[in-house]
Amino acid sequence: MVMLIKYLLFALLVIFMVCAAVYSIASRRAADPLVKGSKRSVMNMLLGGMLVTLSLMSMFIFRGSTLNVVIEAAFLLLGIFNIFSGLRSYSYYSRIRSGS
Repeated sequence: MVMLIKYLLFALLVIFMVCAAVYSIASRRAADPLVKGSKRSVMNMLLGGMLVTLSLMSMFIFRGSTLNVVIEAAFLLLGIFNIFSGLRSYSYYSRIRSGS
């Protein structure tokens, strides 16, 4: 069961990484600043999900060390902050694009 969770987390990590790269390239190619900002906010959410997934993977792989727990907690908090920041930015850009 634990191996299944590890493989699922790894697959999720790869999906987040590929999607973040796609949104990064798309945001750099966009000419409109509103489209660029909304694509970067989605990329920020994906990178936050990647950090959360990475911390969960390290929780399943490594056991016990205080340094590992501190690094896992730092990745988890940074990932949650990136997701929150991306959601906030995306709502800002979507409000501006809708005109209200």
